[in-house]
Amino acid sequence: METVYEHVLQFKKKYPLTIGWRLKKNSHIVEKHLNPGEKVLYAFIAQKNDNPLNILSSAVVALTNKRLLVGRKRVIFGYFLNAITPDMFNDLEVSSGIIWGKIYINSVKENVTLSNITKGALSEIETAISSYMMEEKKKYVSTTQKNKS
Repeated sequence: METVYEHVLQFKKKYPLTIGWRLKKNSHIVEKHLNPGEKVLYAFIAQKNDNPLNILSSAVVALTNKRLLVGRKRVIFGYFLNAITPDMFNDLEVSSGIIWGKIYINSVKENVTLSNITKGALSEIETAISSYMMEEKKKYVSTTQKNKS
């Protein structure tokens, strides 16, 4: 089984212009919060902000078989973790610039902006997240309809 860090290294090798720092530390935050039986399907790096000049808020984003996790280690102590489950996922928007692009993930509770991603990686990320979330949402809808019956 591949670790989150190995997934991130594969992504960084494929898309070297994506800006990301402290990959191992950020990956460790996500791995720390994986539940038993949860497997990483796809992982990438990005800046968790909407400012293209702020390159100090690197995060690791991991799509698992249960949810989407965004982990970010603080410089001195502590960390941040966002978890978006398929039932809370609303929408995903892609914005492309000359070199980098952004991914906006809209959930019921919050909006997550991931920036400074190599333009070529945007479609791959969108496909991975959207196709998984839409497939999982179908399961929630069918379960909800069965419970109402």
